[in-house]
Amino acid sequence: MFETRITELFGIKYPIIQGGMMWISRAELVSAVSNAGGLGILTAFTHPTPEELAAEIKRTKELTDKPFGVNITLLPTLRPIDIDGYLDTVINAGVKIVETAGRNPEQYMGRLKSAGVKVIHKCTAVRFARTAERIGCDAISIDGFECAGHPGEEDVTSLVLVPLTADAVKIPVIASGGFGDGRGLVAALALGAEAVNMGTRFMATKEAPGHPKVKEWLIQASERDTMLLLRSFRNTMRALRNPTSEKVLEMEKQGADIHQLESLISGRAGLKLLEGGDVENGLLSAGQVVGLVHDIPGVKELIDRIMKEAEEVASRIGAQGIFKPLRKPVSEAQ
Repeated sequence: MFETRITELFGIKYPIIQGGMMWISRAELVSAVSNAGGLGILTAFTHPTPEELAAEIKRTKELTDKPFGVNITLLPTLRPIDIDGYLDTVINAGVKIVETAGRNPEQYMGRLKSAGVKVIHKCTAVRFARTAERIGCDAISIDGFECAGHPGEEDVTSLVLVPLTADAVKIPVIASGGFGDGRGLVAALALGAEAVNMGTRFMATKEAPGHPKVKEWLIQASERDTMLLLRSFRNTMRALRNPTSEKVLEMEKQGADIHQLESLISGRAGLKLLEGGDVENGLLSAGQVVGLVHDIPGVKELIDRIMKEAEEVASRIGAQGIFKPLRKPVSEAQ
């Protein structure tokens, strides 16, 4: 019932993809997701150098023989990043799935496709999805307004954005933003997506790195406990509400520039929060789906639960056959 072009394209059992999360998407989590039947995604820039990413890829391969990918985000950063070096590392390591995000990845597509890499582009608007299809991406991950990280500047929710994107492109669509259980998976498929991308839900698992106090924070948070920051820079991010996020928002309102905010929004401050458990200092990105997070299961337990619930929901609404039309030949996406 849940076989789609995405499961076929990437050679995975279930249409569940783990979001690439800074500091969090490391070998233990990524391999656990892939071993459980989903698609794990490493984050390239968690690792300060391409050489360190190469070591993490090697470690992931030691933990799983299943497919996994690497996220390379093309967004403005506070430090120069050797994109070419990271791409070379991914290609030389034999990784065959790359998720790009942020800016248009067209200048890198030739190198990736020549190496036989399948490219998912993560975007926030239908027009960007059309561009990604035109330049040769194999799949689109479309971020609804509910998502963690960077939801874009147009504030369109997944309920609207997913079907609009599915109607606009021929390549398969992955629904991202607001998904964390079997009900969401069935809803995404009904909207025309062929998989879901989950970040926040995977943060709250045993294999995800993070201090116990951080995971408890996720459990206690409601759907109203996220904030939108950096809107004044048109680089909006969604983070959990705490004294740091409140301070960033207040400084933005007072006209602070990016350099004045740097110490508060830097990735290193977020890493310190994640590892040290001081949930009042630093930023932690999370989506509104955090309101559906109520426990800290193992990854396999979570994915098995999601698939069981999805089957029950589909059966209850008599939808056993509704996903058949999604199974177009993968070749149609090319």
